[in-house]
Amino acid sequence: MTVQRRHLSVSGLASSDGCAVLRVSGQLDHHSERDFLVTMGSAVAEGRRYVVLDVTALAFCDSRGLNCLLGLHWILDRRGGTLLLAGAGSRLSQLLELTGSAALLPAHTAVKEALQNVPEDDRPAWPPAPQQER
Repeated sequence: MTVQRRHLSVSGLASSDGCAVLRVSGQLDHHSERDFLVTMGSAVAEGRRYVVLDVTALAFCDSRGLNCLLGLHWILDRRGGTLLLAGAGSRLSQLLELTGSAALLPAHTAVKEALQNVPEDDRPAWPPAPQQER
């Protein structure tokens, strides 16, 4: 799954029945919130209760982007899962701290670390196996 718009790109890195690992790059703001929410809605609709977002390449996140992350967290929490962030830069980490959101959206240094918070039965293989050309 790869969704690329003017400001935002979301790429699937790994998945299992219960968890999706996605890379988010670009800008998560009022221009891209709809595309982000549609993409995340698809992951949730497929039954995933855990979502790990690799935000290493997320260059910008404003209050609308933060609301998207909090909304996704809320939905996953209601399903017995959670949203995990990996590789948050200093700006995103500061935004989470200043708004009091860090307790709800803990930032992990890497995807591998974030996946340790996903039940083993739901955890996808990491690192993912390279895809072979057909």
